[in-house]
Amino acid sequence: MSAPSSLPSFDRLAQLRAPAHWQAVELISDLHLQPGEPQTFEVWRAFLQRPAAERADALFILGDLFEVWVGDDVLESSASTDQTFWRACAEALQHFSAHTPVYFMAGNRDFLLGSQGLQACGMQGLSDPTTFDFLGQHWLLSHGDAMCLADTDYMRFREQVRQPAWQGEFLARPLSERRAIARDLREQSEARKRSTAGDPSLWADVDAAAACAALQAAGAHTLIHGHTHRPAVHTLGDGLQRVVLSDWDAAAHPPRAEVLRLDAQGLRRIPLPPS
Repeated sequence: MSAPSSLPSFDRLAQLRAPAHWQAVELISDLHLQPGEPQTFEVWRAFLQRPAAERADALFILGDLFEVWVGDDVLESSASTDQTFWRACAEALQHFSAHTPVYFMAGNRDFLLGSQGLQACGMQGLSDPTTFDFLGQHWLLSHGDAMCLADTDYMRFREQVRQPAWQGEFLARPLSERRAIARDLREQSEARKRSTAGDPSLWADVDAAAACAALQAAGAHTLIHGHTHRPAVHTLGDGLQRVVLSDWDAAAHPPRAEVLRLDAQGLRRIPLPPS
């Protein structure tokens, strides 16, 4: 397996240790919640409203919970035409997190979710990547986009928009302007998807050498990530593997909405029923 020319740095890994009483956790990513797709939102809300006996001890959201997030003020500003939707998302999470801890890791769509938004949703922020100590093992959690090294255009874009100076300048713009910029970026993204006939198998994937480097730095054997919309288990050699989470789209045929549950039995994929 040849190494790429430039591996991301994994010298400052965050670490989270599960409390001793935790017996199960659930992991999801890439729901891409948005006002124009109410079916996915309803499946999501039903998932959050399950009886307490069906829940795990914690929920991990590994990025792209929202299709787009242009600033925490979307929850309050009357200038936001979709304010009701974003508030409904926050309220559903706030109610769920009152009984079950929720950890949120930023994705490529919602990296501007700040402290105010996290508080409104009752979520705790999680750095990307994070080593998770649970059930006597180290697990490595990531959104995954930083390891898609072959997507060079996106990697340059990511480097730019993750800079505090860029984010400060963007968030200082009027909300209407930020929404217009986000709309343009989404249209460009959709155009790129159409150029591959919407087939995720043709999109840039997580680089195997980057995944191995991250796992070795973390002292972990399994990387769990989202972003690529290609749920699978990939063997990386030397006992290492990466497990890819499913995206959610309740309007697809067939619908997609899946939770990854980690407990003493190992990793299990649990499809959710349509709402």
